[in-house]
Amino acid sequence: MITHPDAKAFVLHWGEMGSRWGVNRSVGQIHALLFLSHRPLIAEDICDTLKLARSNISTALRELQSYGLVRLVHNPGDRRDHFVAEGDPWEMLMRVAAERKRREIDPTIAFLGQLSERLSRDTGAPPHLRERIQQLHRFTTDLAGWYEDVRILPKSTLFSLVKLGGRVARAVTPRWAQS
Repeated sequence: MITHPDAKAFVLHWGEMGSRWGVNRSVGQIHALLFLSHRPLIAEDICDTLKLARSNISTALRELQSYGLVRLVHNPGDRRDHFVAEGDPWEMLMRVAAERKRREIDPTIAFLGQLSERLSRDTGAPPHLRERIQQLHRFTTDLAGWYEDVRILPKSTLFSLVKLGGRVARAVTPRWAQS
C-alpha cells in the first residue's frame, strides 16, 4: 500500500502533526494514508498498512468523517465500506476551520456572552473583570463574524488573498505606520 519511503515519511509526519493539532496520532496517520491513496481503502487495508487496532481505525474514521475530511464510498459488487479522503487541500482547510469553529469557538462565544451579561448586572464584580470578559466577548464575536464573511468568498478569491500575503497588510497600512 505505502511502499515509497517519502510516502511513509509523510504518513508518520502527518500523524505527529495531528497530535500537535489536538487529534490522535492515528487519526492523522489514517488521514495521510487516505489522502495519498489512489483508490478508496477498506478498514482492513488501513489496519494492515498502519499496524493499528481495528477499534482504533473505526474511531479515527468516525472522527475524520465528522470533520468532513473522509467519506464513505461503496464499490459495486463489494459490500464492505470503503473510505476516501478529501483531495483538495483548500477544501480540507475550510472543513477543519468550520468544524473547529463549531466545536470550540461557538460554545466559547456563547459562554462569554452569558458571562458578560451576568457580569453587567453584578454590581459587586470588579470592573476590570467585567471589562476583560466583555472585551474578549466582543473580540471573539467580531472574529467569528469576519470568518463568516470571508468563508463565503469564492475559493479563487480566497486563494488570491493568500497568495498576496503581506502585500495586503502593506496596502491597507499607512506608510507612516509601516516603520
